[in-house]
Amino acid sequence: MTPILAIHGGAGTMRRDTMTPELEAQFHEGLRVALRAGHAILAKGGSALDAVTQAVMALEDNPLFNAGHGAVYTTEGRHEMDAAVMDGLHREAGAVAGILGPRNPILAARAVLDSEHVMLQGSGAIEFARAQGVAFAPAAHFHTDKRWNALQAELERRRQTAADTRDDDAKHGTVGAVACDAGGTVAAATSTGGMTGKAPGRIGDCPVFGAGTWADNATCAVSATGHGEYFIRHAAAHEIASRMRYLGETLDVASSHVVEELAKIGGSGGLIAVDAQGHVSLPFNSSGMYRGVIGVDGEPRTAIYREALRGV
Repeated sequence: MTPILAIHGGAGTMRRDTMTPELEAQFHEGLRVALRAGHAILAKGGSALDAVTQAVMALEDNPLFNAGHGAVYTTEGRHEMDAAVMDGLHREAGAVAGILGPRNPILAARAVLDSEHVMLQGSGAIEFARAQGVAFAPAAHFHTDKRWNALQAELERRRQTAADTRDDDAKHGTVGAVACDAGGTVAAATSTGGMTGKAPGRIGDCPVFGAGTWADNATCAVSATGHGEYFIRHAAAHEIASRMRYLGETLDVASSHVVEELAKIGGSGGLIAVDAQGHVSLPFNSSGMYRGVIGVDGEPRTAIYREALRGV
């Protein structure tokens, strides 16, 4: 089996007229850094689970993306982050929701996977992560002026009861990774700050297995990004696996169908998916999706808009 890794940094990208060449280059480089981090694990014969965890950590550390250091704010001006990781061999899974403290929320989710639990939220998840030795950071670590200003603009829009003209990138975002290792095992990891101006306590699709995150060697691994409520209501990630299992559809046919159906009901977003044969699918129904793939050659290929993946 040839190892392969795919990542996303959120769907519903900035409009081209607001994307400067310098900023676009920064996004591509951020994606490449994450791809290389995950590939380094796979190249040494490491597991898909370790590879997706490492790739998502790199994205969480990059303030350009809505996860970890770049997470958005709730209406109360706080961070509440969600993360999930799942291994396709035995469907082992771990998720955290509504947390602030762990420097890399995906490591808190990984700690849950290694326990007898599947999902922990709020203060319980935070205390569990602390007890497991997960590294913490002060609240100031997660602040960025960009996300704070976005919250202020959104709160003012609501006060003025003005129409919501923001592009999807200003509303929400997620990061994620899927991989297939040399042994044919697939895994998925997803992490997010949620939606700008979300209600305190709101949990999206990211930590909900079968909605925003899924992995099963018999079918596929999926990490989704977009308007999470729609992905939850339609069990988007599991729907892809079900279409593969029961209808015999290929990975690309099944994942593309689900994303197209979500678009019909207002579910803006996209996803990345990989199967145990190393096939990759990257469908989205928005104007773009920060995404990338790296294979055995070790060359990261990335894209933002509706364009072919390109190398360095």
